[in-house]
Amino acid sequence: MNFFSRLQGIFFSPQPTLKAISDKPVWVDALIILLIISAVFAYLVSPYARNDSLQALKDNVRVKERMGEERYNKMIDDLENPSTTGNLLRSFLLNPVFFLVGLLFSSLIILGMGRFTSPEGHYKQVLATYIHANFIDKILGNAVRLALVLTRKSVVQTTTSFALFFPNLEVTSPAYVILSQIDFFQIWLFGIFGYALAHVFKIEFKKALIISYSFWLIKSLFYIGLGLLTLRYMG
Repeated sequence: MNFFSRLQGIFFSPQPTLKAISDKPVWVDALIILLIISAVFAYLVSPYARNDSLQALKDNVRVKERMGEERYNKMIDDLENPSTTGNLLRSFLLNPVFFLVGLLFSSLIILGMGRFTSPEGHYKQVLATYIHANFIDKILGNAVRLALVLTRKSVVQTTTSFALFFPNLEVTSPAYVILSQIDFFQIWLFGIFGYALAHVFKIEFKKALIISYSFWLIKSLFYIGLGLLTLRYMG
């Protein structure tokens, strides 16, 4: 199955596509595409993310006191006068590296969770199918998010999550941090990923969905914790 067959298959016929990928794990070409998309997305939204950070930090007395005036002024200056080289390195090197590490580590955790229900399956199968399931979020999801960012000129005020149903909710509120993790594309991603896990671990689809969404819950709780810590620091 070539790359374009797998690409359209993930969106229109995920069950047989993920079954075929798990039977014959292929992932290098898919990974390269995802890394490129991740880097380009990070680069395109970076000016808006930087402006969001600048607005949040400017005249923030508490942050200034914690950091010290010299460090605070340096950070403001870096945001107002960004380095082109630094921006390119963050977007096209650091971002893909962190994304890759996340994929590798996540697949290992998912394999470990699967071991509680079955001795079947191996790491390469989980990794290959998880990479392809991420087409949902990183290709379609990021395309939608990019359109929203370019329209609203802001990253923090852009979401494809349940927070959409609460337009008056402050983006700096704990409720927004929690709701923002219930992302529609993530729900879709981990839903179809259940097909892959059912085939990899040779278990019922219901059990596979429990593993898939349990991992999503753990990941979401981690990011919620980081978000709440950031709010506490900024406040």
